[in-house]
Amino acid sequence: YATTGCSLTLHHTEKPEHEDICEYRPYSCPCPGASCKWQGSLEAVMSHLMHAHKSITTLQGEDIVFLATDINLPGAVDWVMMQSCFGHHFMLVLEKQEKYEGHQQFFAIVLLIGTRKQAENFVYRLELNGNRRRLTWEATPRSIHDGVAAAILNSDCLVFDTAIAHLFADNGNLGINVTISTC
Repeated sequence: YATTGCSLTLHHTEKPEHEDICEYRPYSCPCPGASCKWQGSLEAVMSHLMHAHKSITTLQGEDIVFLATDINLPGAVDWVMMQSCFGHHFMLVLEKQEKYEGHQQFFAIVLLIGTRKQAENFVYRLELNGNRRRLTWEATPRSIHDGVAAAILNSDCLVFDTAIAHLFADNGNLGINVTISTC
């Protein structure tokens, strides 16, 4: 990726491993699901999202509510939203997967539209509140370079099943409090 700014020179046997983690490789569209094949520079990601994925809502501020509507929809579903604060854009993803017959799991995570190094400057907190219960997850956001798939595979995100979702949902709508802070 020398043409996009990488100045590293490696032995050809080390090249494939470095390419996987190189900050200069093109970014893929961070939207969950493999339908969008767009790739481009980090600077172009936001304009891609605003033009190609117009349905994504953006909320301003470090403390917002991510409302996932109709969580009872059958099958695998993704809810995606953007949050802008501290001069950065964060992508909030709630993904519902059918694990085995009738058993569904939800995965919630925050990604930074930025590099891994930039992501290390932030902490996010996801919180489900209601009916005298509270469920909280805190972590460092992942860079969109890494995407959601690996985090979900390792359960390195807020994971809960349908029964827990119903404890916090109101009429099939689930509100997740999202707080982003600097560290």
